[in-house]
Amino acid sequence: MKIHLTSVFVDDQAKALRFYTEILGFVKKHDVPVGEQDRWLTVVSPEEPGGTELLLEPARHPAARTYRDALVEDGIPLAQFAVDDVDAEYERLSALGVRFTQRPVEMGPVTTAVLDDTCGNLIQLASQPR
Repeated sequence: MKIHLTSVFVDDQAKALRFYTEILGFVKKHDVPVGEQDRWLTVVSPEEPGGTELLLEPARHPAARTYRDALVEDGIPLAQFAVDDVDAEYERLSALGVRFTQRPVEMGPVTTAVLDDTCGNLIQLASQPR
């Protein structure tokens, strides 16, 4: 068994696609119209194009919004992405205008930082020393 797909609820799929591809560096894998205004829209890591897909799912369901908004209010990231060097990613993304709610912090063997994805979610970046 392996994880094939996971999702983040987003306010605007087009805006999310721009952020996740142009800013974070993911690549679009699937973009299939579903209904009149939604899409089955997934991105993957360019390092693992056959790896786990991230679905940029519309946050239309009231429970999704309540859950997501409660996490943001409490400062809890919805997802975590692995990077080679959190400090370097923090510098790169900050230069692109990304807002961080947590600067890089060493937590034992892991360094983490938390960013606002501009689509309603907090995302944690994490790296471990090699």
